[in-house]
Amino acid sequence: MAQQTEKAKAKLHSLTAALESGALAQVKRILNSGLAPVDIAHLIESSPPKARKLLWELVDKELEGEVMQNLSEELQSHFLSDMSAEEVVDLTADLDTDDVADMLQQLPERVTQEVLESMDHQDRARLEAVLGYPEDSAGGLMNTDTVTIRPDITLEVVLRYLRRHKSLPAMTDNLLVVNRQNEFIGTLAISKLLVSDPQQTVREVMSTDARVIQATQHESEVAKLFERHDLVSAPVVDAAGMLLGRITIDDVVDVIRETADHSLMSMAGLDDEEDTFAPTLKTSRRRAVWLGINLLTALAASAVIGLFDKTIEQVVALAVLMPIVASMGGIAGSQVLTLVIRGQALGHLSGSNFRWLFNREIMVAAINGVLWAVVIALITYAWFRDPAIALIIGAAIIINLMVAAMAGASLPLLLKARGIDPALAGSVVLTTVTDVIGFLSFLGLATLFYL
Repeated sequence: MAQQTEKAKAKLHSLTAALESGALAQVKRILNSGLAPVDIAHLIESSPPKARKLLWELVDKELEGEVMQNLSEELQSHFLSDMSAEEVVDLTADLDTDDVADMLQQLPERVTQEVLESMDHQDRARLEAVLGYPEDSAGGLMNTDTVTIRPDITLEVVLRYLRRHKSLPAMTDNLLVVNRQNEFIGTLAISKLLVSDPQQTVREVMSTDARVIQATQHESEVAKLFERHDLVSAPVVDAAGMLLGRITIDDVVDVIRETADHSLMSMAGLDDEEDTFAPTLKTSRRRAVWLGINLLTALAASAVIGLFDKTIEQVVALAVLMPIVASMGGIAGSQVLTLVIRGQALGHLSGSNFRWLFNREIMVAAINGVLWAVVIALITYAWFRDPAIALIIGAAIIINLMVAAMAGASLPLLLKARGIDPALAGSVVLTTVTDVIGFLSFLGLATLFYL
């Protein structure tokens, strides 16, 4: 495995060198005979816009579908927008239904309808079944390509039935057992099929306690279910128990990766589909929004400082020490915020245990507040030889750390209740709270003492 990885890296280096030198014939040869589709997609995503277009044009037609499904949604949308409905149908001919559905959702509704009308009846029916559900639901994630069997046939008949297939769908660890109305009954593990008496019926050896996923379940709940029970695949049913399809581990891995990307990018106020090599103007527009929001929060903090300008004029040391109070509160709040957002993502938090967590964080903030208040007060006294300022900054540190803990614990729940993504907006709101409270407590106490 390690040797294969090194070979793939060497080919990528060779292709990059050929691309830089302009040897397009060599690029085309390496691209289509020496690299896996996922590596080609990675190379395209890792290239500037002009090189991307060139690389895509050099990919062989039979590889385009697999390469496309491994590209980011933004790049999929970019390339698909230049294709006709017939070209999209040809591109997606050999792909799984869920992957095709993901691609079609990048296209305008009019183009999607054209693509569906260009397909044969069976493929169109399968796709419409998936497209009928939200993209982030189990129904939108599922693949309709399943192998189903009846419970009253023998295992020998099942084996003969399977041998008629040229291949089985990827990640097939179980056969799905349904009745004549297509209601899901249970599963027959491939491993069980191979070691059991061929004369036994499916009903005698099948399992009826399989984990079943409702089509309306959110993809995050599906990911938790797969993680908790170490699933490779799971059947998807509708409200009436009718089998619709199945979800496989490769799709769940994509969900987990996208969730991690979303959390990471949202902390910086970026779109989780942010393209590393997106054009300059496009990137500038996206980032300008959050820079503007940050400016408003910074102005709010500055306005608080402006209220105490006379105090700062009299005691210059306050201007030197102000950033310490805000920074300590910001760090303490971010620690709690990250912990709570993670707890929400993992499904650990509920109304019954949040109170305990909230109280724990208040206690932690109190302990750390007193500890670091003493340390900072001693440093301040040694620096300015003013016991009053030392006491003031110590008190402000305790106040800000306590408020930061309360805000960090509460904000994710409050934002989520209002339909706002905590990972996206939490850090911005928290920074405003800790800055305002930090400056207000420090300068307010100083004003009471000195004026």
